[in-house]
Amino acid sequence: MPPDHLSATFAALADPTRRAILARLASGETSVTELAAPFEMTTPAVTKHLKVLERAGLITRSRQAQWRPCQLNAAPLQEVADFIEQYRQFWEESFDRLDAYLKTMQSPPKKPRAPKKLLPKPKERKIGRKKR
Repeated sequence: MPPDHLSATFAALADPTRRAILARLASGETSVTELAAPFEMTTPAVTKHLKVLERAGLITRSRQAQWRPCQLNAAPLQEVADFIEQYRQFWEESFDRLDAYLKTMQSPPKKPRAPKKLLPKPKERKIGRKKR
């Protein structure tokens, strides 16, 4: 069975620590030590998160003497964006239908006009004395 890259990417993105690491790497490569600094966890714990991101293809790690920089690889994120894009049209159409429905609920219903009744002409009164 071929590996499901999309599932691996979603699994890696499921953790807020890994999303924070990716956000940090979006501004450029950095070392594991620098990535671990803002988190209240040990460097080995951060390394485990990095391994998950690396298996998902979201980061690459290299070695330059004692420095081990990590870099963001955004290609799998494009695959996620393409997957989600398929559903954008569905949601837009659903929201358009909801908007149209809400507009009908907000406008007062139109009352049908009753046909005008033809009233008899008033009788002409004679000018003069009134009968008692």
